[in-house]
Amino acid sequence: MNLLVVGATGTLGRQVVRRALDEGHQVRCLARNLQKASFLKEWGADIVRGDLTKPETLGPALEGITAVIDAATSRPTDSLRIQQVDWDGKISLIQAAAAAGVERFVFFSILNAEKFPNVPLMQIKHCTELFLAESGLKYTILRPCGFMQGLIGQYAIPILDGQAVWITGDTSPVAYLDTQDIAKFAVRALEVPEAENKTYPLVGTRAWGTEEIINLCERLSGKNAKISRIPIGFLRGIIGFLRFFQWGWNASDRLAFAEVLATGKPLDAPMEEVYDTFGLKPQETVTLEAYLQEYFSRIMKKLKEIDYEKNKAKKKKKTPFKSKS
Repeated sequence: MNLLVVGATGTLGRQVVRRALDEGHQVRCLARNLQKASFLKEWGADIVRGDLTKPETLGPALEGITAVIDAATSRPTDSLRIQQVDWDGKISLIQAAAAAGVERFVFFSILNAEKFPNVPLMQIKHCTELFLAESGLKYTILRPCGFMQGLIGQYAIPILDGQAVWITGDTSPVAYLDTQDIAKFAVRALEVPEAENKTYPLVGTRAWGTEEIINLCERLSGKNAKISRIPIGFLRGIIGFLRFFQWGWNASDRLAFAEVLATGKPLDAPMEEVYDTFGLKPQETVTLEAYLQEYFSRIMKKLKEIDYEKNKAKKKKKTPFKSKS
């Protein structure tokens, strides 16, 4: 299958590319920066310059393509607003895919997007789902709720470095999923007729609360976390303040996602039917314990090697003065 992956350099997108190549698909990647996407070319994918915010670049990128997996989303470091990428850009992509005669379109939304109309990203994801369903394309919508990879920067690294871990009190437990497992479902969706024009949740083996994740990281690292709590009311005040200024719109839109986690209700869903439909085995899904165990094992081993090399270098140092006999 000739596949276009959008958002291919991202945390999830690169795993989709890797999985699709491993399963023998011809993969083309849409990239704004060809240099940053060079590693994908080394893997065996074709790279084409394109930008969701520049609709004129999408038609050429879709020539000869039979399926699209859209893993793109605006990033915190982008100067563009969520609406520009996740709404305007996605509408342009869906319209271009329909015009190009694409046979399958896989879109990543977010679990429970329809329940949070006041959270910009959730509202946009839900509206995009509706637009895709009415586009005439054969689609599959996948709705993860959190990536395990995101926990490294949020918890693991601050704990290892002795930095503060910021939390907002009692947040909703989240059923995180490894992006490699998410990629399996995305690529499999291209080949499962039963998945056409359907929406599926994608969640991990169980939902984890913030305190549970911190405790796990402490146990695996052998270090204590420095926890700093920010009241949700204070955070809402910051969001409201930022919305008064154009330079703060992007930040306020992203911070608003805290409302999703402030409900206290678990972000989780049944997965039995999803595994059956996609023909995948639940026991092969990576658990959060196994993921973090593997991460900390590698990091702790590396730190020991660095300490060993430092001590070895110190012992090799010789004094510039010779002792008199």
